[in-house]
Amino acid sequence: MERIKIEQHSFSGVLWIVGWLFTLGFLQIPFFWKGILAILIWPYYLGMAIGLMVR
Repeated sequence: MERIKIEQHSFSGVLWIVGWLFTLGFLQIPFFWKGILAILIWPYYLGMAIGLMVR
């Protein structure tokens, strides 16, 4: 009889959501269209903001 191994990868999903929510709050991005867009490219938004802060 074969053993079935169940793996849960919920940590990466939770990490993604936490990063997205942090970005919305930190950059004060409105939720509607920029917030929805930030779901896909929140590292870009965060990188641009931090880049401006460092200069």
